[in-house]
Formats: sequence, C-alpha cells, structure tokens
Amino acid sequence: MSAAIEAFRQLHIPGDPLILVNIWDAGSAAAVASAGARAIATGSYGVAGALGTGDGEALALDDALANLRRIIAITDLPVSIDMESGYGITPAEVAVSVAAARTAGAAGINMEDRMPGEQQLLPIALAAERYRAAADSGLFINARCDMFRGRDAADDGDALVTATVERARAYADAGASGLFVPFLADARLIGAICAASPLPVNILHSADAPTHHMLAELGVARISHGHLPWAAAMAWLHDQAQQVFRGDQPDY
Repeated sequence: MSAAIEAFRQLHIPGDPLILVNIWDAGSAAAVASAGARAIATGSYGVAGALGTGDGEALALDDALANLRRIIAITDLPVSIDMESGYGITPAEVAVSVAAARTAGAAGINMEDRMPGEQQLLPIALAAERYRAAADSGLFINARCDMFRGRDAADDGDALVTATVERARAYADAGASGLFVPFLADARLIGAICAASPLPVNILHSADAPTHHMLAELGVARISHGHLPWAAAMAWLHDQAQQVFRGDQPDY
C-alpha cells in the first residue's frame, strides 16, 4: 500500500470526520488545498460540467483520468476520484478501470451500487462482486449506497437503515473501505447507521443535514460537499457576468 493510500485511510475517524470540499479540476484543487484541506476529492458532476459533458459516466474514463493526473500534479495531498459506477459493465472491467486510477496516482475512489442512469440498486451480491474487483487495486474504496435516493426517510427510515447496514456488511466483506450514504439528513438515522456499520460512514453535506459538529457527534467519519461547491462557483460566476453585462461593477 502506498503512503498516500494509507494516509487517506487514516483520515477516516468516526467522531473526527474528514471534511471534503469536492473539486473539479487542478485550479479548484489548488484553491481548496491552500485553504487547509487534509485531502482532495473530485465530484463527478462538477468534473463533467467543467469539461462540457453530463454526469453518469458520459465523460470518458481517459478524460477523467487525465483530469486526475493534472490534479495530482499540483498537490501532495491524497486525492480521491469519483468513479461513478466504476466504469465497467463487468467486475473485470471495473478492476481494469480502478487499477488505471491507482496507476494515475489516486489514493481512493468513490463507486456507486447502481449503474449509470439506473434508479434500481444492483443486487447485493453483484454490487459486492464489483466492489471486490475495485478493492483488489488496494485503493480506499468508498462504497456509495443509494438506498435513500428518492426515498422518504420519514416514512421508511428504519427499514432503509436496516437495508443499508445489510449492504454495508456485504461491501465490507468484499473489501470496501468506507460507506457513503448520500441523500440522508435525518440525525437519528445517521446515528443508527454509524452505530451499526462495519465501515466508516460518509455523509453528504446539505442545507437540511446536521452541522459538521453534529455529524461528528453522531459518529460520522467523512463529510462530502458533493456538487455544491461547483454549483455555488458557477452561480457566482453567472451573477458576476450578469453585473458586468448590464454595466455594473462586479464584486471582484
């Protein structure tokens, strides 16, 4: 295991979460690194948007890896790449894609348990097989579980927690390093997952989610900001351009 991979792994501490302000290119990585980041992580939505394509593996793997190499070239921090569904139809293809990310210098990846464009999660056994193929690379594999995506946590929360923990156990057995549960903002349910998961838990920051301090108290080990930094930066740029084009002075 490389020093960067081990360093990245050691940053995942329940109760003292790693904060990731997700970036999309070398310039945004440099800005976040200089602000005090302990690690760098791409978000697929922002990377795709910055390169003029859509999310959902519409961006070619070669382009994603070229972007990764440019990011790694400007920082000594561990870098994790969002690989969406693993860039492979079969587990064997996933293994090749993830190995390429390691060769490019990644310390970790994010990988989803559903295929691009699909709403339905993969059967647990198949998802675990794909995570096992990814884990053979030796990278930190952050297994994204989309159990709460499009679901009503207020009505189905306890059942969704049970299903999430079942997947967490299977993914851990397959060699995954962390569990990413996006689209969940309920403190009680987050705490229940953290208490039962065999993997350190990653929660997505949102306006509705508990604060970073509260998430730490719940046992969260990693907090990601996802596409929000990209969206905020693009909204700011749009607003500033509007000011310029109507003849006003911009804020910069």
